Amino acid sequence: MATIRERKPGVFEVRTFVGRDRDGRPVQVSRTVRGSRRAAQRAAQEFDAKANSARGARTTVGELLELWLDTNEGEWAPATVDTNRSRVGLIKVDAIASMTLARLSAPDVDAWRLRLTRRGVGTSSIRNQHQTLRAAVGLAVRWGWLRQNPVSAAPLGVRRMPPRGALRPEEVRAVLDEVKRLVDRGQLEPAACVALRLASVTGARRSELASLRWEDVRGTRLTIDSSIAVLRDRRPGAVGRPVLRDDPTKTGNRRTVVLDSGTVAELDALRDHPGMLGPWVLSPESRPVSPDRISAWWRRARDAAGIDRRWRLHDLRHWSATTSIAAGHDVRSVAMRLGHANPSMTLRVYAHAVEAADVALAETLGNALQTGAESRPEV
Repeated sequence: MATIRERKPGVFEVRTFVGRDRDGRPVQVSRTVRGSRRAAQRAAQEFDAKANSARGARTTVGELLELWLDTNEGEWAPATVDTNRSRVGLIKVDAIASMTLARLSAPDVDAWRLRLTRRGVGTSSIRNQHQTLRAAVGLAVRWGWLRQNPVSAAPLGVRRMPPRGALRPEEVRAVLDEVKRLVDRGQLEPAACVALRLASVTGARRSELASLRWEDVRGTRLTIDSSIAVLRDRRPGAVGRPVLRDDPTKTGNRRTVVLDSGTVAELDALRDHPGMLGPWVLSPESRPVSPDRISAWWRRARDAAGIDRRWRLHDLRHWSATTSIAAGHDVRSVAMRLGHANPSMTLRVYAHAVEAADVALAETLGNALQTGAESRPEV
């Protein structure tokens, strides 16, 4: 942004940053304006507009994507950082990354999407990359480097949500039975039983399970208001234990869920275990358990139970939601239990469960009409 300095009455110096030289040193240009401060302010605005236009003409799409990452990384969760870095990497292998922002147009974006399609890239991946590019170029618009976002002018495409499968109840029971056997044999930690049981009955994410403290358990009520982020050193050759950070939940919301008596009994038994002396529900140490460890418990029990290896720990969350909706519980209540920011998200993801519940609803309405017909007095 241009700065204004009054050198003497009626004489102003307007100075602005225009970039860096080959050695990385900042380059500024200045202009002398004679007259009023208002005239100097108008000159500063013109200076800024020219400087911003020059940045747009000089900065490539690939450079902007890196600036976008650097600008936002401090606000994102670690998983979001990894996801967006991956998407940026995919965009940068295409020729569009070498284009300058000033040259980028909606037809260029359409041509880029067509190239991705011809390479066999899936529609979901194309949509994700498009959203990333749109957000990055939106930052350039906000900074004044561009007047409008050409990526927004290109159609985003229709999101195709394939029907999501779900574990069968007998499969979930088999895994829970198997994890108990493994714990009894001393092959898994005692907390493994409670972790998988809570994942099934609350639908909590693994990062949320790892963050649970004993103070969050009050009788039959469990409060979920944080999550454990795993911070890994991404430098080549880096080794060492990942850092675990206690963060807000994915949506930043706090929720309280009610537990069934069987789950409460397992929690009480774990609390009384001599090795569980720390503040964390699933960890005997002074630090929480890693979410990766909870996933390892799931894989061990799943494989021992002979369940298809395509099922992930996260599928217990899907099982919980699908079972609840199919049983007739309203979507808003299920959304609150899952921690979805909006019930519309629940409806999109679990449309198949809503359709299953609709079968029973149709039978209810049909039976009501039949009963009404039978009870109608004859004329």
